[in-house]
Amino acid sequence: MIAKRTLLATAVLSTFSSLSMAQSADSVLPKVVVTANPFRTSEADQILTPAKVLSGDELRDKVGSSLGETLSQELGVSASAFGAGASRPIIRGLEGSRVKMLENGMAVSDVSGLSNDHAVAAEGAVARQIEILRGPAALLYGSGAIGGLVNVVNERIPTALEKEWTGQVETRYSTVDSGKSASGTIDGAVGQFGLHADGNGRNTDDYKIPGSRVAGDPESGSGRLSHSATKERNAGIGGSYIADWGFAGISASHLSNLYGIPSAEGSRIDQKQTRYDFDSLVRKPFEGIESFKFKAGYTSYKHAELNEENDPEVIFKNRSLETRAEMTHNPIAGMRGTFGVQTENTHFSGLSPDGVAETVPVTHSKSTAGFLVEEKTIGPVVLSGGLRLESVKRTPDGGVERSFDLKSGSFGGQWAFTPGYAAGVTLSYAERAPATEELYSHGPHDATVTYDIGNPDFKKEASRNVELSVQKTKGLLRWKANVFENKVRNFIYGQMTGNLLDDEGNPGEELRERVFTQADATIRGAEGEITYNAQGSGWSGRLFADGSRGSLDHGGSLPLQPSNRVGASVGYRYADLRAGLSVVHADGQDRLAAFETTTPSYTQLNANISYTQRLGQQELTWFLLAKNLTNEEIRVSTSVLKDISPLPGRNFVFGVRAHF
Repeated sequence: MIAKRTLLATAVLSTFSSLSMAQSADSVLPKVVVTANPFRTSEADQILTPAKVLSGDELRDKVGSSLGETLSQELGVSASAFGAGASRPIIRGLEGSRVKMLENGMAVSDVSGLSNDHAVAAEGAVARQIEILRGPAALLYGSGAIGGLVNVVNERIPTALEKEWTGQVETRYSTVDSGKSASGTIDGAVGQFGLHADGNGRNTDDYKIPGSRVAGDPESGSGRLSHSATKERNAGIGGSYIADWGFAGISASHLSNLYGIPSAEGSRIDQKQTRYDFDSLVRKPFEGIESFKFKAGYTSYKHAELNEENDPEVIFKNRSLETRAEMTHNPIAGMRGTFGVQTENTHFSGLSPDGVAETVPVTHSKSTAGFLVEEKTIGPVVLSGGLRLESVKRTPDGGVERSFDLKSGSFGGQWAFTPGYAAGVTLSYAERAPATEELYSHGPHDATVTYDIGNPDFKKEASRNVELSVQKTKGLLRWKANVFENKVRNFIYGQMTGNLLDDEGNPGEELRERVFTQADATIRGAEGEITYNAQGSGWSGRLFADGSRGSLDHGGSLPLQPSNRVGASVGYRYADLRAGLSVVHADGQDRLAAFETTTPSYTQLNANISYTQRLGQQELTWFLLAKNLTNEEIRVSTSVLKDISPLPGRNFVFGVRAHF
């Protein structure tokens, strides 16, 4: 169905392409740089990994209580929706360890990839931009990114000197959960030192739901969804020395997040993370090298899963040290290139408070990788290719040590067959080592009400991906369409067996048995998007459709597959006034894995209006956001809790934002 919609959209675009006489409109659309790309190019220039960048007003309108909520209506992106506090992005039907979370180009190093109830330890409220790279990004950032990556850019380590002190402060109030939040950033310089500080705080109560809590059961309760409240605090500081030769700087940040899990058991998660980062760049360090960059990051992460009596049932910890060194060489025979080395050293565990019972044993993991990416332009054709070699070793206490040698490669081309139009193809091969929890889990996970069982004999995953794209990149009217197929050998997924166990793994009534399993799988999908006057004054519009299907080659569907979606939005911008209306329809989902239930379709209507008041050198923006205006009962197929925890009902968000 989605492929038909994409073909129809392409036909409509071809018919109306003559409307885009405004090639001069390119001056209206600023070129947003993708920092996670080695050549720091714009969205339309991406070949290896098609990109979307959220920034400015668009980002501020979409920021939610979690990273998944913030990105859930982007092309090819859905969310796991495990309550208000924990919602992780799902890219083209792939989630968990296959979608890497970055902050300023370095791993977030939380444990959100382990389970849907674990929140991403990165905050969108203080981000300058959020970058979504869809497709195998393994060449640059690791084998865990075969599904794609999300990079939250907050620029805590300044790379350029500000001429004067600048900043932003914002406060919000939301009606659906009596939510109150405040955030702010400030940047400036003292001599050759660039300085930055940011902070964010958010308190929400249990949110209101439109109908009954349990699908189809009016006796299950209504009103507010119990155990959906959140309380978050996040702060960071950074500074760097900046000169003509480059820069070098450090930053520190701390996040504290207490949020409810709206399962039948009603647990909460108390999450804390402290991280320290170093970043540097040296321009022209020696002959033939354009720049040398070195980054290092240390993260100490911990979260406790609390029961109704506020006692911890299991404590997850992760300590990680990551380094990254890369050089960009001067053009050689017309080729631009970046090569480098990346290392990661982690200690991860999921233990009972007394350290006796093990959900995941204490495991020490090491990885070392080398990568190379090259790009060359030949007339109207841009070619890009790369290679990554990686060695991963996992050593559990008292368990079987595993080592994996990984090879990944990608080659792509983009042909500008006429001015403003381009077609591209990308072929990728990426290998992924099984994650620690997939190998060594053997214990209760109370927040998901499962007893997880891994397999230390798992083989590495191998993904073969092909993607075809066509796009129009200039003029008021722009569009793009992508189709892709991803065939994965030895795909690892959690399979529900139907058995019920107790906390010790014996037959019982408390926990559902989930066994990690390995089989060959195929994910196919298509995406299409049309935009008109995306950031200019006057009227603007967007149409999009996306969908993917993940299936096991021996029959059956992969778990938690996203629904096919279509959406439309219209906006108006005049002087200091801006307004918009959007609607997204998701089909019902009946392509199910074992022990899953069907998901009904839904239609979500959102709106926004804002006015900017100028006070001398300062700006004051008053805004109102309306989410789920029709108070639709929304349950998403990618949520483990969809049958007992619908998304929030009608919500009005009032706020004011000051720039200085």
